[in-house]
Amino acid sequence: MTDYISARDAAESWGISQRRVSALCSQGRIPESKIIGNSWMIPANSKKPDDARSRYFSESNDRLKPFIKWAGGKGQLVDQISSMYPSELGKSIKKYAEPFIGGGAILFNILARFSLKEVYISDINRELIRTYVAIRDDPDTLIENLNQYQDEFIKLDEDEKKQYFYVKRSRFNELIDDRSDEFVDECAALFIFLNKTCFNGLYRVNSSGHFNVPFGRYKNPLICDVNNILTVSKKLQNVSIINGNFRESFDFIDSETFVYFDPPYRPLSETANFNSYSGEFNDDSQRDLAAYCREINDKGAKFALSNSDPKNTDLNDNFFDDLYAGFNIMRLKANRMINSNGENRGVISEILVTNYVSKSKQIQKTLDE
Repeated sequence: MTDYISARDAAESWGISQRRVSALCSQGRIPESKIIGNSWMIPANSKKPDDARSRYFSESNDRLKPFIKWAGGKGQLVDQISSMYPSELGKSIKKYAEPFIGGGAILFNILARFSLKEVYISDINRELIRTYVAIRDDPDTLIENLNQYQDEFIKLDEDEKKQYFYVKRSRFNELIDDRSDEFVDECAALFIFLNKTCFNGLYRVNSSGHFNVPFGRYKNPLICDVNNILTVSKKLQNVSIINGNFRESFDFIDSETFVYFDPPYRPLSETANFNSYSGEFNDDSQRDLAAYCREINDKGAKFALSNSDPKNTDLNDNFFDDLYAGFNIMRLKANRMINSNGENRGVISEILVTNYVSKSKQIQKTLDE
């Protein structure tokens, strides 16, 4: 008589997610698996199936980078920020949390460099988090959907591309209104498609919560970056992915944790607010986050936090200097990538707040210095 184990037990044994095990069962890739009630049961002597995704994958091109463009993404600042990680990371610091995950540039840098015991990421943007979960748990389906969109889109002329974009945007907004989990895979694929083809890769919603960024007029965008999706999927296997407020990370964080915060930036002007995907993150929200940083500091955690530097536009604006008094505040140079006026794009400073002293000699100047 065959002994069976649960999909959860198989997932723990094989080092993959339970949803991935269920997907393998539904694809018929685990012989003699069967559904009992609402759960998959796996023969206890089953071997982890070979990764059929390797047919897409070239190890020579293995890389790890954000799978979406993101307003305020840290791609251009990774080298500066990573040089300031706490020296204990990967040693006595064995856990990592990023409660405003966004595009995940810092997450992917850390996953590529360190072997950590536990990793936690979160965001209140449900569609963004659904996409991370889809990449972790079922990249096969995501790749199939994206390849279909890419094949259909690329062969169209510009007017047809524009029409195709708006059809997909309408479908995505239908799925935003659908609170069920029935169309998670389609929603994730549409999220990436729209990100790759909309204006400037923005994510913005209207008062009804509907995505309203216009068509971006790209000729041949890479919609399905297969190698990167599969590389990201592998790295996300043991990452906890949560749809929730930054304060929900509190129980995860302890003295072994490094936390990186990249919240919606305090706007430098009335026209520079790109955080409408997550509701209003105003000055009171910034104060609440600063209070939370002090709470996790009291737990012995190490943290770093990025934000805009109000001194770019007003040298007398000490909002963050006052808010994070007692911590280390550094100014990093970054290119302003998003502005409605091209003449106003250029090098500005952003702040990086830490509750530890970095050993990096690359950037050590604080405002007082």
